[in-house]
Amino acid sequence: MRSLDIAATGMLAQQRNVEVVSNNLANMNTTAFQRRRTEFHDLIYQDLRRVGTTSSDSGTIVPTGVQLGLGVKLAAVYRIHEQGNLEATDNTLDLAIQGKGFFQVLLPDGTTAYSRDGTFQLNGTGQIVTHDGYTVQPGITVPSTAIDVTVNNSGQVQIKIEGQTALTTAGQLQIATFLNDAGLEAIGDNLYRETPASGTATTGNPASTGFGTILQGFLETSNVNAVEEISNLISAQRAYEMNSKVIQTSDEMLGTLTGLR
Repeated sequence: MRSLDIAATGMLAQQRNVEVVSNNLANMNTTAFQRRRTEFHDLIYQDLRRVGTTSSDSGTIVPTGVQLGLGVKLAAVYRIHEQGNLEATDNTLDLAIQGKGFFQVLLPDGTTAYSRDGTFQLNGTGQIVTHDGYTVQPGITVPSTAIDVTVNNSGQVQIKIEGQTALTTAGQLQIATFLNDAGLEAIGDNLYRETPASGTATTGNPASTGFGTILQGFLETSNVNAVEEISNLISAQRAYEMNSKVIQTSDEMLGTLTGLR
């Protein structure tokens, strides 16, 4: 009975859907988290009567045929790259990107990862690092004599030295953009890795053409909409229940057949 297998694929698909929704809700307060959306494909069809074949010697064509679907499968979990809200923190090294772009982070293995999480700090040598201690690229060091740090919209890091009136430039932050942001591979810790699907990174100064601007003292919040996610959760639950009902009905039909004498 095909309906048993078809409904089973539907239940599995909705289970994956609920898992994606639950991950979105779990990361509602994760800095710069970008919500995910499930996308499904129908499975291949079995042709009991192929459309377009001839039905007689005179050449009449079957207009529709008979195709039976075999269920559904999870095609992709798409990441929605939508700007989250900007929350003021007044913390000196909290930085948010308003617009397009990612911060560049040097991983311990020497590769570069990308993130929109701008919760930065200084390490023991004065370098600007992430909360895991990874250096923000290009490496910028703030001297111990600095009493204030300013990051302007274009990513220029300026410091004020005690006893001096003029600000000193410590470095220039650069951000990266990709042709296909959704093609980046999420590796956890709010980090992404470049893949062939994302294309190679294009780096440049913030506020230049095609790049977002830097806001000091702000953080980008998660773009998860709780109301929308709860609605998706209810929809997935109902779809799961309906597929389970199909299995129950199919089982009852099989019971009727086996009970015939």
